[in-house]
Amino acid sequence: MAVLRTGDWARARQLLAACSSRLEGALQTALRQEAHALRNEVVQGLTQQAPGGEPLRPPSPLTLAARQLAGFNGTKALLVSGALRNSISVVVEGDEAFIGVSRSAKSPDGESLVDIAQLQEYGGPPVVIPMTPRMRRYLFTLLRKAGQAPTGGSGRGVVVTQTPARPFLRPAFARFRQGASRRFLARVAKELGLGGPG
Repeated sequence: MAVLRTGDWARARQLLAACSSRLEGALQTALRQEAHALRNEVVQGLTQQAPGGEPLRPPSPLTLAARQLAGFNGTKALLVSGALRNSISVVVEGDEAFIGVSRSAKSPDGESLVDIAQLQEYGGPPVVIPMTPRMRRYLFTLLRKAGQAPTGGSGRGVVVTQTPARPFLRPAFARFRQGASRRFLARVAKELGLGGPG
């Protein structure tokens, strides 16, 4: 049986090529929109102190006293200067998006914010600090400022500190993952003019 082709095949090829590029553009736009929406989820979670709806552990009284001595009056976790929150970035390359803290981001003190973010996200191991007389005086000042009674000593000994985990990325990512496929397809449909979110 012979196949008979009729119609404007050049026009059909042109329409299919145009649809392909429109679809590619719609996918890229939807990916960027989703990436920026996830960034907003993380930033709002830090601002509201409940990433993904999970409350952050508040700073300890000693941490708040140390902040006050350094000239910061804020009481929110992870928001002393806002540098960590402001460093949350979006990088889209091809069909992949990165949402998080860039390796090049630095704190006002010059520390790597990606290291600070990792320490806060997962917590840290115990750190043993040998005490000097000057450090002991500083610790006693912090204790007094925090309303705790310092005990005497000779300036010898050690202090053990540990950074507790304050996850701010994982809870936001987990919450955002809910309905992601549906949201993404709706964004693509909207870009193609087929309806979608307003």
